[in-house]
Amino acid sequence: MNTDTATPTAPGEAAVAVKLSMLDRFLPVWIIAAMALGLLLGRFIPGLNAALDTVKVGSISLPIAVGLLIMMYPVLAKVRYNETGRVMADRKLLITSLVMNWLLAPAFMFALAWIFVPDLPEYRTGLIIVGLARCIAMVMIWNDLACGDREAAAVLVLINSVFQVIAFGALGWFYLQVLPGWLGLPTTAADFSFWSITISVLVFLGIPLLAGFLTRTIGERSKGRDWYEGQFLPKIGPWALYGLLFTIVLLFALQGNTITSQPLDVARIALPLLVYFVVVFGAGMVIGRALNLGYAKTTTLAFTASGNNFELAIAVAIGTFGVTSGQALAGVVGPLIEVPVLVALVYAALWARKRFFSH
Repeated sequence: MNTDTATPTAPGEAAVAVKLSMLDRFLPVWIIAAMALGLLLGRFIPGLNAALDTVKVGSISLPIAVGLLIMMYPVLAKVRYNETGRVMADRKLLITSLVMNWLLAPAFMFALAWIFVPDLPEYRTGLIIVGLARCIAMVMIWNDLACGDREAAAVLVLINSVFQVIAFGALGWFYLQVLPGWLGLPTTAADFSFWSITISVLVFLGIPLLAGFLTRTIGERSKGRDWYEGQFLPKIGPWALYGLLFTIVLLFALQGNTITSQPLDVARIALPLLVYFVVVFGAGMVIGRALNLGYAKTTTLAFTASGNNFELAIAVAIGTFGVTSGQALAGVVGPLIEVPVLVALVYAALWARKRFFSH
């Protein structure tokens, strides 16, 4: 899980490097510290959240957008784009990913929302929106740390992005209005902005994807692959985690006061999210193992299915229901639970590799 490792991970690769950098070795500590710092800043510095949220890219704070781009670029620069064809040819992986991301995971979150917060319609709606926002950014970090298949992750994230633009609004209508009506449950009216969804995808995936592709193409042509992967990638690798920590601090600073002032509400939202991340990830690992996808692709399948695009979920919730709404709070609690849980699942995946996978 050493982010300084230059050579892309492949099935059958040796166990995680023994010599980890200080950043890698204490990653959970840094992430927890970043979350705590963000919460403290948002709670005790008046006007900080308003200042950070003054300039936006679409519906996302500009500083957060910068942090996400810094986080995404090194990971996408590591992808061997000339090898993504083998992933596109793996129909078993692609179909399984589509089914998990766009059928099973949203349906599971819908069920959890109604089970855990049936009496709180705003939080319930927010949870359902989180379930519909499939991950296109931070999942690349978790997959890389767990030694997943980078090329497969890039392809699956790209496919999720296309489906996100096309299907998010339709699925929101289905899960908030149509399905509850069929089941005799209260419905929720919501008008999602197609433009906000498109902007989110283009900014948080399109820009770093293009930058990563051009960097690898130009770097290999001018200096060769050995130089690119042996010298250049180790230099930019740590910036992925710097960007991650920076983003976490800002994200929690923006909502620190809200989170710390409503602890009971946060706890009620957190429980279904915790169940969601663990169960969907576990299902991805079990399904991938049953399909003989191998460790690297199985891990990528599990992380892309369990991770969520909290940037989009928060933007949609704020744009549709308002910044002080319960729906927005549910979106904000998403990364509060997702970040530490998925860090733990990185270690769970590495343990599963030793225990259940021979390649």
